[in-house]
Amino acid sequence: MELQDFIKAAAKDDQLIVALQNQNISVEQQEEISKAQTYRDKIIAILKTVRDPEIPVNIWDLGLVYRLDVSDAHKVSIDMTLTAPGCPVAGSMPEEVKNRIIKLAPESNNINVQLVWKPRWSKDMMSDEAKLLLDMW
Repeated sequence: MELQDFIKAAAKDDQLIVALQNQNISVEQQEEISKAQTYRDKIIAILKTVRDPEIPVNIWDLGLVYRLDVSDAHKVSIDMTLTAPGCPVAGSMPEEVKNRIIKLAPESNNINVQLVWKPRWSKDMMSDEAKLLLDMW
């Protein structure tokens, strides 16, 4: 691999990070967040606004969220993974998830988003809706 190949790869990684950080939230997603019956439902609706920048599906339906704990005191703890350890947004995704929760659920406090690699992600973890959208049955 030549230097120019590394430069092109780095530029693509930067583009993916910018795409992650600049994802728009639709009116429908905003309505889902505001209609949430419980605080947990609100956090799930927020997680559904974060998409993998290389896959047009949100992280909840992709099955990237392994654990979600919420408390009555609005503390949030998340264990999540990525589709691959070498994902270009590995360093940015947990922070973006945290920032999205802070922005859309300002009553939240003590938000912890942990990136984990076990168990290894597989397409079997995706929701049926995501499998249908990506034609991965």
